[in-house]
Parts: sequence; C-alpha cells; structure tokens
Amino acid sequence: MKQSMILLHGLFGGLSNWEGVTTHFASSFDIHIPPLPIYDQHSDDNLEYLVKFLENYITSAQLENVILVGNSLGGHIAILYTHRHPEKVSRLILTGSSGLYENTGMGSYPKRGNYAYIRERVAYTFYDPAVATDTLVDEVFSTTTNARKCFSIVKMAKSAQRNYVADILPHIPTPVLLVWGEEDKITPPDVALEFKHHLPQAVLIMLSRCGHAPMMERPAEFNAAVASFLTAV
Repeated sequence: MKQSMILLHGLFGGLSNWEGVTTHFASSFDIHIPPLPIYDQHSDDNLEYLVKFLENYITSAQLENVILVGNSLGGHIAILYTHRHPEKVSRLILTGSSGLYENTGMGSYPKRGNYAYIRERVAYTFYDPAVATDTLVDEVFSTTTNARKCFSIVKMAKSAQRNYVADILPHIPTPVLLVWGEEDKITPPDVALEFKHHLPQAVLIMLSRCGHAPMMERPAEFNAAVASFLTAV
C-alpha cells in the first residue's frame, strides 16, 4: 500500500501548482491535493477553519503516516496540523511557508479589475517572471474580480498574519524539510533560517534563481530534494 502524500496550496495557489510534484511522485505515493475551502462562508477564525478542514479530510480518508507538503499558506496549515497531530505525520515539507513573516505583496486589498497590476504581483512571486504564464495570471485575475472571493482572501491573509508559530515550532518532533528560494521576496531566506532554528529536526535546502514557489519554478531540484529527504534514514 502506498504512503499518502498531501499537497497543500497557498492563498492564491491551485491544484496546478503541484503538477511537477504529482508527475514525479504519483507512481510511488498516494497523492492527495485537496482544494482548500478558502472562500467558504463560516463563523470560525479563517485559518482555524482550514486546519479543521484538513483534520476532517485526513480522518474521512482514514489516512495514517502521511507526508504533508505545504507551500505558503498551505505550509502554515501543515505546521498547525502537525503540531496537533504529530502521530499522523511522518514527514513535513515546507516551502515558502507563512507563519513567521510574510510580505503579502498584494497590499491590504487586491486591486480588482486591474490586469496589469495582477500580472505584476503574480510575477513578483517568482525569480523568473516568465513563470507567471497567461494561464496563471488569468486564474488569479478571475479570483480577484470576484468581490466575495477577494474579501475572503483579505480575511484569510489577516488571519494567517495574526497566527505566529514560533512558539509551537520547538514542540514539533516530526522530521522537516525546508525548501526555499534564495530570491523569495514574500517569505525571504531569513524566514527559512528562523524556521530551521526553531524546529528540532529540520533540513534546509536553498535553491538559487528561485522565488516563492520552488515546486513550480525549480521542479526538478525541488523533487530531488524531496526524494532524498524521504529516503533518508
């Protein structure tokens, strides 16, 4: 039976962000990419709502010994889940995770209907602006033109910024891999170093010429780092 690997996308991310990872690992692992319900209407704290969603997802699917992989907001959710349920997580992989410091880059409220601005902000995510393809920009633009979704994004970002994880990191016994872009402008390299400092069992891999989403911008190097980490004793 294949070990389960759960991939958690970021605030503006989507399932397509993990295409390179799924292609590489699908034959060896049971891959799950749950769409995070960022736009749901609910009464909970926004970040807490997503953690509960992950708890319910893992319980409903009867998953054990999972590998959690999270980018940006997805990493933040993975940290909170692993702290609460260390017995459920065999490995934790964080890339550009929020939880310590994050420069959201979109300002207090994304500019709705301004395509050039959205293209600029999506490109800001990467070292190479060419990674911000028309398809990717269109996805984000479509989200930001929806007033309800836009409001949900702002609330989620504020919820994440309020939730500072430094105090819980030393209490996470799980082996952790940190894969970070040296040119990450949203969660800069100093953030990765702080994560490594606080986590008891952490390995840090820095990728050159890479921004906030290494699995998209440097998929081969990202997958190699993950594969090496997962096969290490």
